[in-house]
Amino acid sequence: MTSAAGPNTPPNIVFILADDMGYADLGCYGGRDADFGPVSPHLDRMAAEGLQFLNGYSNSPVCSPTRFALITGRYQYRLRGAAEEPLTRRSGNNPELIGLPPEHPTLPSLLRGAGYRTGLVGKWHLGYPPHFGPLKSGYDEFFGPISGAVDYFSYLSFEGQRDLYDGNDPAQAQGYLTDVITDRACGFITRHGGAQPFLLSVHYTAPHWPWETRDDEAESQRIGSRIHHVDGGSLPVYQRMIHHMDEGIGRILATLHAQGLDDNTLVVFTSDNGGERFSDNWPFVGKKMDLLEGGLRVPLIARWPAQIRPGGQTRQPMMTMDWMPTLLEAAGTAAHPDYPLDGLSMLQVLQDPAHRRDRPMFWRMKYRSQWAAIDGAWKYLKLDEHEFLFNLDVDARERANLAEREPQRLLDLRQKYARWAATMPGIPQDANYTLVYGPATMASASG
Repeated sequence: MTSAAGPNTPPNIVFILADDMGYADLGCYGGRDADFGPVSPHLDRMAAEGLQFLNGYSNSPVCSPTRFALITGRYQYRLRGAAEEPLTRRSGNNPELIGLPPEHPTLPSLLRGAGYRTGLVGKWHLGYPPHFGPLKSGYDEFFGPISGAVDYFSYLSFEGQRDLYDGNDPAQAQGYLTDVITDRACGFITRHGGAQPFLLSVHYTAPHWPWETRDDEAESQRIGSRIHHVDGGSLPVYQRMIHHMDEGIGRILATLHAQGLDDNTLVVFTSDNGGERFSDNWPFVGKKMDLLEGGLRVPLIARWPAQIRPGGQTRQPMMTMDWMPTLLEAAGTAAHPDYPLDGLSMLQVLQDPAHRRDRPMFWRMKYRSQWAAIDGAWKYLKLDEHEFLFNLDVDARERANLAEREPQRLLDLRQKYARWAATMPGIPQDANYTLVYGPATMASASG
């Protein structure tokens, strides 16, 4: 069954965000099968039926800064809350005042103004009540955790408090969180499909720690609120967690089909940053918290039968913040004039994978004083006090430092970075970074 929408009918939008997923964790990106078989058959099918980006980039190698970029369409450095790497209840000198300002236009608020019904099912991680929250920033409905990580069964956060909300109230749900998020997402589609266009953000916590599958409730009870889970997990558990999420995405796609919404619904899947402990980031080096490709390069798939031809691939670089202008253009609306977007619309790329939009891309991290700039094939990286220059077209693994061989190119990219950085607020002195597994070493860049 397909929808009867006309060519100018605004699409429904389902934006699915995984948490800490590696570039090669999915079969369609070269991932290995698990003992039980393919890890991601539904996402692999979604890629075959849509467009697969080979150069998808997150706006940050850590969680909440990317989410600031996604919801605002701007470089996250413009917002104080995004200076936290990541946002926690200990952030800054006044953590209760650090988050996404409710007055800032957002993807959901602008789409709601254009007639969309908006809902977030899953992780928020953009500031804590009472000052911040999804319902203050454009979502009509919210179900999920507020903080950066919770247990999959008890829903306990680091503070040992249950963190699962239905709107502004504690949720009464029970069960494995990945499945509960899927249930609520399918319910939203069933309730709202057809009456008006909708934006449904589905922000899974999978495959972020704690390392728990549907069969690991006893492990949940053992660790309690020690959810960073440094004494647990394994590759088979991690792969099963992704498989549970993939099953849920299959259910979401099936629900769209059953409701006759399949044809004119744009479904996007990506990750908030590169993978970490058990992730497969091949062929890249680095991981979460690094401005190496393994921390930034993410799977990125878009499916929209009415507009996207099946089986496509593109090497167009696309950052997280590009989705807001892309989705606004698809919906026939525009950004707020007082908050100009830094992202670029890639709608033409969705319709024609051969289309190209060139522009430099920039990143910075307080952690290890990292800077990065990519312009075409070339990447400039500063890590601690070391400078690197890589040609990503021939060395995506970032092994051959060409800084001494190409001094003028190094200088040019360094100057481009400096000019861009001068347009951004500085890094606040009280901004924090948080590590779970200990500091990285230079081996990740030079070993």
